[in-house]
Amino acid sequence: MFYSLTGKVVHTEPGFAVVECGGVGFQCHTTLGTLSRIQGETGPVTLYTYLNVREDALVLFGFADPEELHCFKMLISVNGVGPKMALALLSSLSVGQFAVCVANQDSKSLTRAPGVGPKIAQRIVLELKDKLSVKDKAGVELSMGGVPSASSNAQEAVDALAALGFSPAEASSAVGRLDSALPVEQLVRDALKTLGGG
Repeated sequence: MFYSLTGKVVHTEPGFAVVECGGVGFQCHTTLGTLSRIQGETGPVTLYTYLNVREDALVLFGFADPEELHCFKMLISVNGVGPKMALALLSSLSVGQFAVCVANQDSKSLTRAPGVGPKIAQRIVLELKDKLSVKDKAGVELSMGGVPSASSNAQEAVDALAALGFSPAEASSAVGRLDSALPVEQLVRDALKTLGGG
């Protein structure tokens, strides 16, 4: 029903953001990665959306890039994985890290996400391993259903900067000014120069 929303972020809380479009605030449930990228943005942001229709509610999910949305939709197609678990997984692992785990049949790493036990992690790997492909091109480029992941390096760089003590907003802002096709190490180095850490 909705492909994407573009508007101003007027409110964020852990687990969701409110994007105002034409005077209407849309509550979009989302991942920590997407929240870190849009928090503090003063201009318009675009979230790629999925509308979950339940008997008692219409719940909107929004993601900063199509790759994360695509990954979310694949996850909820797995028997036993609901939207809440899919968000937990994509908040614990970037799209790139998740794809590598599935491609390498590393179900153990998936259990780091809250609420994901060994059995469901194994089922995720079993059902999705043929839907993900990992290609070697200037590092690791991940494609999912034919959609290239241009932002996996950028997200990993943001995660690395956050581990170094920078806020998600600072890290996202610094990395966002750079070419996301650069290797993760280069993105981190260049971002540190911007942030005054190197």
